[in-house]
Amino acid sequence: MLVFVYGTLLDHRIFARAAGSAAPLRRGLPAVLHGHRRVRLRGTPWPTLLAGQGSVTGRLLVLPRAALAGLAAWEGAAYLLATRRVATRRGPRRARVWIAPRWRAAPDAAWNISQPRDRRARM
Repeated sequence: MLVFVYGTLLDHRIFARAAGSAAPLRRGLPAVLHGHRRVRLRGTPWPTLLAGQGSVTGRLLVLPRAALAGLAAWEGAAYLLATRRVATRRGPRRARVWIAPRWRAAPDAAWNISQPRDRRARM
């Protein structure tokens, strides 16, 4: 399955912990999701996407079932697996992406990759 990752899962250590291996992340392609922006999940330091003006960079991955199951457990119930079209150097691709419901997004709280990334380190 093709999956676009854009936040905490771009960290190789976190990805490997959740998916069992960082190999899919290392092999992934740079990708951009247009028409969205990265914001914080309301009441947390973690990212989600919000439709609107902007673009989000990330990576497009081919995930085996076991890795997908691990990442789904990592993302938890706050996120839904949606389908979006992302741009890559090989052309547009339809991919799955974890996005929280719109009401869970904090529209005035931008999230960037330098913010805290390891949610389990803070639990």
